Amino acid sequence: MNAQENLIDQLESVLASKDLSKRADILRRVTDLFIHGSGTFSDDQIELFDDVMGMLVGQIELAARAAFGSRLAQVSDAPARVIRTLAFDDAIEVAAPVLKHSARLDDAALVETARTKSQGHLLAISSRSTLAEAVTDILVDRGNHQVAASTACNRGARFSTSGLSTLVKRAQDNGELALSVWSRPDIPRGDLMKLFAQASEIVRLKLEAADPQRVALIRAAVADASDRIQATVRAGSSEYERALIHVRSLYSLGQLDEARLAGFVREGNFDRTAVALSLMSNLPIGAIERALARSEPDQLLVLAKAIDLSWETTKAILTLQAGRGGLAKEWLDRCFASFFKLQPKTARTALQFYRLRERASKDTPVSS
Repeated sequence: MNAQENLIDQLESVLASKDLSKRADILRRVTDLFIHGSGTFSDDQIELFDDVMGMLVGQIELAARAAFGSRLAQVSDAPARVIRTLAFDDAIEVAAPVLKHSARLDDAALVETARTKSQGHLLAISSRSTLAEAVTDILVDRGNHQVAASTACNRGARFSTSGLSTLVKRAQDNGELALSVWSRPDIPRGDLMKLFAQASEIVRLKLEAADPQRVALIRAAVADASDRIQATVRAGSSEYERALIHVRSLYSLGQLDEARLAGFVREGNFDRTAVALSLMSNLPIGAIERALARSEPDQLLVLAKAIDLSWETTKAILTLQAGRGGLAKEWLDRCFASFFKLQPKTARTALQFYRLRERASKDTPVSS
């Protein structure tokens, strides 16, 4: 009688026994058999293993369940139901290996686990090699700071617009998390700047409501915090560095004009557009980035008029500023009216004021 037949003969008596050590031993041997033949079993055979393992795993000690989960976690054809059972185990020692590694867990199972289980379960999920938007939505909404940071650092994670917005709001009072979000290569820097600007505005309004006597101080503090993060990430951005080298070269050769700028805008190239506007207006790059990140058009309209941009180029810049949401016709009509009402002399005076204000800050023009 071979080992497999002997093992099968023992199953019935072990399942009838209350001896947990015997159950753990037989489960270990069944697992050995499955792992040894992994990749060769038919669906029906895997189903049989699923049934047997499922009967055994619920009635063994924690340490044995944890060892079982660790062994099955990275087996590509592991029985699906027993993997799900392990993933939903309240003991994180059992669930974590499966939640981190098992390819047999689909997004629906991960979503359900993330909605209902502990922070330890969420942390394990956050370190999977890939994460779908439906999963990260829950991780960044329900997870603690450790879960949010782990999710943000996961290069295989994908975020919905809603999930990214939630993550950015949470990062507003957590510098480490903010830098993790900023450093993600899959999220355009311009989009992130808009989200952080919106989050900064929410924080500022809350602080001002709580302490209206210190409005000026609060505004300066929030702006300074945002500027520090912005400057740190800009310094580490390879896209910004390439844009700076390219646009500075055009500027030094006298080839940076409205046509070049309009081309950058049409390409949707946030960094080249920002650097070009900084050089053409002699304003610090931080001021330009803040203007592009704001939801209000006033600063961009003043800037465009002061450096003699056409309405067509100005409209394209406003479209870039609006991002994915696009521009409502009524809003664009108001911008058009404001642009043509604004006198160039008034705009240049305002631009000079912007320069004086920025010189008092730590930011510097890209041309310096």
